[in-house]
Amino acid sequence: MKEVAVAMADAHGKDQGKTFDGARGASREPAPSQESATVGRFVAALEAMFPPAHAERWDRTGLLVGDADRPLGNVAVALDPTPAAVRQAHAAGAGVLLTHHPAFIEPPCRIAPIESGGSPAGAAVFEAASRGVALVNFHTALDVSLQAQEMMPGMLSLSRIGVLEPLDACADLGYGQICLVDPDGGAIGIDALACRCAQAFGRVPRVWGPPEREVRRVVTWTGSAGDAPLKCLEQGIDALICGEVKYHTALDAASAGLALIELGHDVSELPFTTVLARAACAAGVAQERITCLAQDGNWRHPDIRRA
Repeated sequence: MKEVAVAMADAHGKDQGKTFDGARGASREPAPSQESATVGRFVAALEAMFPPAHAERWDRTGLLVGDADRPLGNVAVALDPTPAAVRQAHAAGAGVLLTHHPAFIEPPCRIAPIESGGSPAGAAVFEAASRGVALVNFHTALDVSLQAQEMMPGMLSLSRIGVLEPLDACADLGYGQICLVDPDGGAIGIDALACRCAQAFGRVPRVWGPPEREVRRVVTWTGSAGDAPLKCLEQGIDALICGEVKYHTALDAASAGLALIELGHDVSELPFTTVLARAACAAGVAQERITCLAQDGNWRHPDIRRA
């Protein structure tokens, strides 16, 4: 697998540039050979791993832009299909940009470059169509998958015991992973758990709750927490590790006794690029034909050290 300036922390970027055996993302149907694969067959293999039926009704899943009958070729993987990511994918020789987030939920009103009045979504579609790069994404279908259930608990050395918000069709899949910090029932300080998060994700998180607070049962939740804090309080969870949470939601939850660790929306989901790269390998794409695009530099903290 090729890399384009991948600069993630080792704990969640260690598979970048290495062979993915696809064992955790194996398809239920034979993967097409690279020589005979089309974009459509590639998407079908991925949909066997991340069924569209598991996605939210409002979501966009699978092939969003492109020709399903076109030969597959190389694949680029990223978190977001930005116009810049499409250009990077094309420069890397990829005919498919596989992402977690879709280019749009509501179709853009104008398909044009930003310089010509297009929105970022419209510009991404314009770049993809102009450069022959198919846009494929798995958003909420990936959020609820088995791979998602394993990702954050595995990165944080937590023992997964359940799902906070399970799917109606499958109780083992859904949003939020209920975990124990110690399989023997021991506890850990919230700040120690936050330090574990910082080491795993490579960014300093924001912590809600007194530093002396000890936790045993925690929930991991990628991206926006939504009403997860309320569900955690209802189920006796001690702490929620999430991508982001609204201020007043966090304030109320912390006042009610729930500790929270906010990683950052993108920080919590950047490891999905590794999951998607593994899935692409399981779908029949040779590792040397997969390029992971780095998107961990979209924002930064300024250097406040005095000279």
